[in-house]
This record gives sequence, structure tokens and C-alpha cells, in this order.
Amino acid sequence: MKGLVTVFGGSGFVGSQVVRALARKGLRVRVAVRNPGRGYRLRMLGDVGQIEVVQANLRNPASVGRALDGAEAVVNCVAVLHEVGRQKFQTLHVMGAQTIAEAAVARGVTNLVHISAIGADPDSPSKYGRTKAEGEAVVRQRVPSAVIIRPSIVFGQDDHFFNSFAAMAQMAPALPLIGGGETRFQPVYVGDVAEAVAKAVTDPTCAGKTYELGGPSAHSFRALMELMLAETHRKRALVSIPFPIAKLMAVGGDMVCAARGMLGLIPLPPVTSDQFEMLRADNVVSPGALGLKDLGIVPTAMEPILPTYLYRYRRGGQYADAMAAA
Repeated sequence: MKGLVTVFGGSGFVGSQVVRALARKGLRVRVAVRNPGRGYRLRMLGDVGQIEVVQANLRNPASVGRALDGAEAVVNCVAVLHEVGRQKFQTLHVMGAQTIAEAAVARGVTNLVHISAIGADPDSPSKYGRTKAEGEAVVRQRVPSAVIIRPSIVFGQDDHFFNSFAAMAQMAPALPLIGGGETRFQPVYVGDVAEAVAKAVTDPTCAGKTYELGGPSAHSFRALMELMLAETHRKRALVSIPFPIAKLMAVGGDMVCAARGMLGLIPLPPVTSDQFEMLRADNVVSPGALGLKDLGIVPTAMEPILPTYLYRYRRGGQYADAMAAA
């Protein structure tokens, strides 16, 4: 097998697919996660002995260093969409990224791929966007050859976007459209993101570049909700929520996240103040930015993928079509 790649955050939605893509290229993969017990299935993504799972916490530099011992490349997939408990944007997106970059430099590892996000901007009104930009900056400062990957919202089997709203549509009579649902997104398939990361790890010509990843087309939030409802065979009202009212809802979401951090077992809110700010700006690939095509990857459309996992939210689940025919 080829050299060793350490993947931080490899047990997550995107990270697990990155592990799979790297294994398919014949690389040895070390997955560094906070709770190794949750990553037992990752070993099945490659050949026997190809993938190992180790414990590491970005708040503990010594554990990060141990996870990088002997590695030739490193991928940072760690990110959070909600601040809950000790999992803060600044802690993970900035300080965690810095810890990984400094540990890599100390071991002579210059092949580093850092997953950020479209919308990363030091002047962003959202803390998520600002910390993503700060994370990029600290990584590039310490490892100039690092590759930055900025995806739009990512869809796939276990995504946090379509699955969340499909689950909401099972119970709620209506779905909210913040600001009328006119914000535009360019959803990118998780398999394409993983393949892009694997290409960045193995292709030296990618060094030092930033890639923005989006699907073949952009859609408004309203259009995405309509597509989700069509795939789940649900009829739900789509209610426009003016920004001032949505902001009040978001404050309530902040309170839910705070309670979840103290008590746990509380469902995450549909929107927080930080997400409210992100929903006010389009999340699409910038004109002229390097993207999937520059990596030799043809973007995958949503239409053939969404039915493969949203069927579970239909009445009757996988038997919905048979029930309708009967």
C-alpha cells in the first residue's frame, strides 16, 4: 500500500466518505477521532489493516501529534454547524486547525488538505463564516502548500440538510422559508467532495490552491424544499418568514443549543442566530474560482441521488411505491 494519510474528523458525514475515497486510491488511512468507539465501521471501508482508528482531541495537542506520527499527508474534516457545550466555532475551526497545522509542520508534513466552506470570509456577519476564514488563514500561514476545499451545502446519504428538513416535514404542517426562501445554494454531492479531497492529497499540482465545490446548478432555498417534498411525497405549506421575525426565532434556537450543551438529548433547533446570518447571503461558487472540473471531476446532480435516501421519509418508506400501486 501507499503512504499514510491522517484524517481528522473522519467519522463524520463528509469525513467518512473522504476515508473511503483515500482507501480506494490504495493509501493507508489513520482516522483520528475524539471517540474511537464510534469509528469502528470505518475499518470496513478498506482492505484488512488499511484503515486504523485512533483517539485524538483537537484541544489536546499531544494527541494530535501522536495521530500524525509517521504520516505523509493530513486532511482536516473537523467542523460544527452549531455551538454546543465545548464544541465552539473558535475552538475547532481556528484553534483546532492551528493545532493540526503546527503538528504537521513539526513533523515535516507539508501535504495538508483543509476543508473549509463557501462563505468563509473574515468580514462575514456569521461567526461560522468568520472562523472558517480564520482557520484558512492560520493553516496557510503555517503550511503555504496547504490545499483549501470550500464546498457549498453537501448532500448525500447522511446529510444534515435534506434529512433534517425531510424529518421536519413528517411532523410539521408547514416549513419556514426565511426571507422568502430566495437565498441560493449550489448543493454538492458528498462523493464528489471526497473525490476532490483525495485528488488534492495525491496530485502535487494542487498544492497551495483553493477550490470551491458546487453541484452542476444553483437553486433557491424554496426550490430545494419543493424538491425535497416531491421526493418524500409530502404536501406541506411553505411559509415565508420575514427576516425580523426569523431573527427572533433564531434567538430561540440559541437558547435550545445552550440547553443542549448543559442537558443533552435535546433536538437541535431548525435555525440559530449564526445560521440566520448565513441564510441572508447566497452560498454558491464564486465566478472564476477553481472547482470540481479543474480537478477532473464531473459534478453529480441531486435528482438521481436524493431518491436513494429520501424514500425513508415517505409514508410506507421503501414500500411506498408498492402501497400506492395497490
